[in-house]
Amino acid sequence: MLFDDAPIVLPDAELRLIPCWCPPATAAEWFERLVAETPWEQPSVHLHGRDYPVPRLVAWYGDPQATYRYSGLVHEPLPWTRLLSEIRQRVVETVGRPLNGVLLNYYRDGQDSMGWHSDDEPELGRNPLVASLNLGGTRRFDLRRKGHSAIDYSVELEAGSLLVMSGTTQHYWQHQVAKTRREVAPRLNLTFRLVHSPS
Repeated sequence: MLFDDAPIVLPDAELRLIPCWCPPATAAEWFERLVAETPWEQPSVHLHGRDYPVPRLVAWYGDPQATYRYSGLVHEPLPWTRLLSEIRQRVVETVGRPLNGVLLNYYRDGQDSMGWHSDDEPELGRNPLVASLNLGGTRRFDLRRKGHSAIDYSVELEAGSLLVMSGTTQHYWQHQVAKTRREVAPRLNLTFRLVHSPS
């Protein structure tokens, strides 16, 4: 058994939340170091003839071949730092699967967000595993069935928690981190994944 916690039960999905995956002191140290050391970018996406900056800061790290494309953007991987390599190894030991890239999303305040989407890019392959580590402030993570407009499930992701999405989750479900008017602390999210090289 790789996990200590019961799964989140949703049809056509495999979701597990490990609330205390790393101790609070470790989560706090990782947050401070990563926020300070990461060369953050705020790319723009082109929609309806206009460019819009994404509402958060991002960075993509990975193995040399792990080029990642999403939302019309191409991310060439930054080389692994010692800290990110250490975190990746711990995540790999937990999920029992190889992972060769990590997307860092930095939500500075409640107006930074991530819209509805699925992690279903072709280079992630069929039934991808995405392991999401949360550091810093708590934010609500929403899920909805594809084709639905209403939220089907929400969970508060706290510092040190690890959410693992696998199986057919990305085929049938979308997720978001919505804007909020609540006072929230800055949050850092690391989503580890396996990117397949183009054949």
